[in-house]
Amino acid sequence: MTIEQFFEVVANISGVTFVVTSMVAMGLSLTVRMIVAPLRRWVLVLVALIANFVVVPLLAIGLAELLSLEESLRAGLLILALAAGAPFLPKLAQGANGDVAFAVGLMIVLMLLTVVLAPIALPWLLEGVSISAWAIAQSLVVLMLVPLALALAVRANWPDVASEYQPPMAKISTFAVIVLLVVALGLNINNIIDLVGTGGLLALVLFVTGSLAIGFVAGGREPRIRSVVTLGTAQRNLSAALVIATQNFSGTPTLTYVLVGAVIAQIILLLSARPIGRALGTGSPTPGTNKTI
Repeated sequence: MTIEQFFEVVANISGVTFVVTSMVAMGLSLTVRMIVAPLRRWVLVLVALIANFVVVPLLAIGLAELLSLEESLRAGLLILALAAGAPFLPKLAQGANGDVAFAVGLMIVLMLLTVVLAPIALPWLLEGVSISAWAIAQSLVVLMLVPLALALAVRANWPDVASEYQPPMAKISTFAVIVLLVVALGLNINNIIDLVGTGGLLALVLFVTGSLAIGFVAGGREPRIRSVVTLGTAQRNLSAALVIATQNFSGTPTLTYVLVGAVIAQIILLLSARPIGRALGTGSPTPGTNKTI
């Protein structure tokens, strides 16, 4: 095993660990009612969905045309644009002191719609692409929905157990995501450098910042909800994007571009979460809240 292969294994393990433990940590600190209640504001949710699945893909198409991206990079950007709903969103919401329960609910809705809409939209936008909805769904169900559902059941039936195990799950999740980002950045540093001069790197930065602006406009007036919609509109679902890219573009620059895009987006969003919270006036977290991640 080479050094690069070793770190690829580390990245894979830390990625799975983060997803599973973050879902468990969320489930142990929330209830189904807490997650569902904010989603009853259907107008706000509908606007967030339009922002994610209509406006953000249009932004990607516009940037690809404006910067004259080569076809492989254009495909990668569109894949990222149509892959919404990721387990990082509640962590970002916590950093911005946003409404974590709403973040979980919105994440689930975005994730489920990604499974439905991506296989329909991408073959229409990208010639020769064929996508299995189940291939996208299975990893999301196994790694995200099942751990979340089990943890919610523990919280509902054994709250003392949930209170005991939530903090260590949250700490493991935080450690895992730090390892994942550091290793992923190291593995892709040459790919990032190679994008300089192609317009691909600029496209990714403009895509993330533009998506943040779209979410900010779509997020309504309540600061803690608006911060979630802002971050959630820019956050992309790497698991879904990788399934699509691997199925259709394995061994091509498109797959590499999707990986690099996910890393760059995550770094930008992690650095942006707290300033966005301050700009929106969400205030400081109150004791006992927003401890999900």
